[in-house]
Order: sequence, then C-alpha cells, then structure tokens
Amino acid sequence: MTEVSFYHLQKSRLEDVLPMLLEKTLGAGKRALVMTASGARAEHLGQTLWSYKKDSWLPHGGKKDGRSEDQPIWLTELEENPNDATFVFLTDGAERADLDGFERCFELFDGNDGAQVAAARERWKSYKSAGYQLKYLQQSEHGGWQEKASG
Repeated sequence: MTEVSFYHLQKSRLEDVLPMLLEKTLGAGKRALVMTASGARAEHLGQTLWSYKKDSWLPHGGKKDGRSEDQPIWLTELEENPNDATFVFLTDGAERADLDGFERCFELFDGNDGAQVAAARERWKSYKSAGYQLKYLQQSEHGGWQEKASG
C-alpha cells in the first residue's frame, strides 16, 4: 500500500523544499509526478526546477513540453500519471482520488496557512480510514524534518 508522508512547511517555501525532495527521488532511481492547483502554478514550479541552484537543475517537463515518457519529473494540475511515476507530490492543496500504483505520496502544505493546515488534517483522516500508512513530518527551527506522528 502507498505510504503517505505529510510535510508541514513552516520555515521554508515549497519552492525551496520541493527541489530537495525531487533530488532525493531521482537519486533513488524513482520517477515523480508533481500535482499543483493550476497550470500556471505547474509552470512556475517548472521554472523553479530550472533555476533553484546556480550550478544545477532537475530534468522535468509538463504538458507544453510533451514526451512525458522521457520526463523523470512531470508537473501537472491534472489527475494523471503520463510519465509512469512511482512517487506523487501533492502541492498547493491538490488532491488525487486514487493513490494506487504509487509507492509514496508526499503531501506538502504551508503550515502558516490555516486553510491548508485544516485541509491537510482532513486528508490525514481520509487516508487513515482508507488504510494508508501515514507519516507526519514537521519542519524544525533549523529547517530539518522531524517525524511527529505516524498511523
């Protein structure tokens, strides 16, 4: 069954955390699907992946790029999996009805936004009742991650 990890962002923005998680994903030989709330947000995150480091970038694509089968990271606002990803990253409150077929799901939410926190709590309850293995990680004062709960 899919493992769902909730990342409670408090000190860093999504644009800072997502590239690090995607680097680890590719380093593990996995493919990633990043779901966003809108096409414009997917494009913005795509630009972030090109420029988040001066000496590096992450290979990725989206619907404007095509050739999804060649893209190790696919950014979309749609509930799809055209690059046959095994890890899915849900950002900006994006939801996916079906997590089957993914090894891991990463729920990234802004801990400074009350609506996102409330929505994440509801998704936790929903995933728990569906029988998914859950982890809740909270960002420490120094920016690291501490597992605070599991279920």
